Amino acid sequence: MYIIIAILIFGLLIATHELGHFTVAKLCGVKVTEFAVGMGPALWKKEKGETLYALRLLPIGGYCAMEEDEESEDPRAFTNQAWWKRMLILVAGAAMNFLTGLIILLFIVQGSGAFMTPTITGFFEGCPYEGEMGLMEGDEFYKIDGQRVYFSSNIGFLLGRGADEIYDIELLRDGEKVKLNDYKLSQLEYEIDGKTEMKYGLYFGVKEEGVFANAKYAFNASKDFVRMVWMGLSDLVTGAVGLKELSGPVGIVEFISDVGEASETSVDAAYSISYLAAFIAINLAVMNMLPIPALDGGRILLLLITAAVEGISKKKLNPKYEGYIHAAGLVLLLGLMAFVMINDVYKLFV
Repeated sequence: MYIIIAILIFGLLIATHELGHFTVAKLCGVKVTEFAVGMGPALWKKEKGETLYALRLLPIGGYCAMEEDEESEDPRAFTNQAWWKRMLILVAGAAMNFLTGLIILLFIVQGSGAFMTPTITGFFEGCPYEGEMGLMEGDEFYKIDGQRVYFSSNIGFLLGRGADEIYDIELLRDGEKVKLNDYKLSQLEYEIDGKTEMKYGLYFGVKEEGVFANAKYAFNASKDFVRMVWMGLSDLVTGAVGLKELSGPVGIVEFISDVGEASETSVDAAYSISYLAAFIAINLAVMNMLPIPALDGGRILLLLITAAVEGISKKKLNPKYEGYIHAAGLVLLLGLMAFVMINDVYKLFV
C-alpha cells in the first residue's frame, strides 16, 4: 500500500509541475494542444476548445503539450511568444512545485501545538559551554558558519558537517548579535536514564503555534529544504558523496514505503510521508531550475542568452542550434537517470 501511495505522490508532483506550465501558458494566450495527468493509454479524455484534457493509465506524471514547432506560423505558438512570456511559462513548473511543498507544510503544522526553537533554555549538568565567554541561557542560535539557523534541528545538522568541531557561531542575545568566532563545540558524554549518550548538553525552547507562527514555520522549512538540496549538490560536486549515493524515482518510492512501514501508527505514517512529499516537491523545484540543457533552467538560460544576442545583433538566431544543445543535454540526463535507476534496483537486492 505504501509503495502505491509513494508512486501516486511522485506522479502527482510531476503532474503539478506540468499544471504550472499549463496555467501560465493559458494566461499568456499560448496554444495548448493537450494537458494530461498520467502517462500511457487514456482512461478518460475530453476536448474543450483547442485543448484535449486526458486522464491516463499510468500515475507516473503528466504533460502539457504546447505548439512548439520552430517553423510554426501560428502567432499563439510557444516559440512565437515574447521571450519574457516563454520564461514565465518555463519558471511556472518549478514555482508550482515550490508552492505545493509550502502548502503541504502548512497543512502539516496545523494542530501541531508547538515548535522547537533554537533558543537555549538550559544546560545539562556539567556542560562546559555555559558562561559569559560562551553560551548563555536565552541565547538564540542565528547562524553557524554563515548558515542561517531556523529550528533547533538545524543546529545538530550544521554542527555535524564540521570536521574540526571549530565553528563561527552567531547568536541573538538580548536583541543584539553576538559572534563566537573559532568556537569549539563538540558532543560530550552524558548519563541519560542510566545510558551514556553523546550530546551537546543544551536544552532548547518551545514556541506555541498560531496562524503567523505556522506560516513562518512552513516558509522557513521550505527555505531549509532548498538549502539541503543545494548542500547535497555541493557535496556531489566536491566529491563528498558519490554518484552511487544518488536516488531516483525507484529509490524515492522505496524510501517513502520504508518510512510508512516503520511508523507506529497510520497518523504517524501520514505525517512522515507528507513531510517527505513536501521535501520532494521543493527538491523538484530546485532541480528543474538548474541551468542544465533539457531542464527548465537550461531552457531559461539559453532563452536569455538568445534574447540578449538577438537584441544586440538585431538578427534572429537559428533555433536548431539550441535544439542540438537540449538534445545533447537530454541524452546525458537519460544516461544519468538510467544509471541511478539501475543503482536503485541493485540496492533493493543487496
